[in-house]
Amino acid sequence: MRIGILALQGAFIEHKYAFDKLGVDSFEIRQKRDIEEHFDALVIPGGESTVIGKLLHKLELFEPIKKMIENGMPVFGTCAGLIVLAKNVIGEEPHLALMDITVKRNAYGKQIDSFSQDVIIPEVSKEPFPLVFIRAPWIEGVGDNARVLCELDGHIVAARQDNILVTSFHPELTENLSFHKYFIDMIS
Repeated sequence: MRIGILALQGAFIEHKYAFDKLGVDSFEIRQKRDIEEHFDALVIPGGESTVIGKLLHKLELFEPIKKMIENGMPVFGTCAGLIVLAKNVIGEEPHLALMDITVKRNAYGKQIDSFSQDVIIPEVSKEPFPLVFIRAPWIEGVGDNARVLCELDGHIVAARQDNILVTSFHPELTENLSFHKYFIDMIS
């Protein structure tokens, strides 16, 4: 198994460290030739969704990545990655527009409003999982094709649709590898 991690901007190296700890091969995708390598799944990390969206176009990665996901490649989007994958983004044009969700950017406030909270997500782990929110979005609603994995205070913060997994929080910034294991199970 080999996982490509979109390394254009944001918290990509932390995902690599998580996969390294799990003994899973991963590599950074920075340019078009990188997606010519064999890989089984993709991670779109947290960062700035607008910048990621622009760079996908500028580096000619947008169409190939969109096709890969449409053809069933598993993808895990965290925070900004969730926004990049959403069909609907309140107040702006969507990017890849692949997941049947509506997202509100920066719903949890500014950088100074960042926080962490432990939650049990039964489908992912029986132990409490630390949810780390940094200028995080939340999911306002899911369409018929998506399902909620986790809510926090009445807001959806994790969801799945077929081969697409998204979180509004940053599992890569914790020592808990449950979400990365869950994603690996999706790939298998």
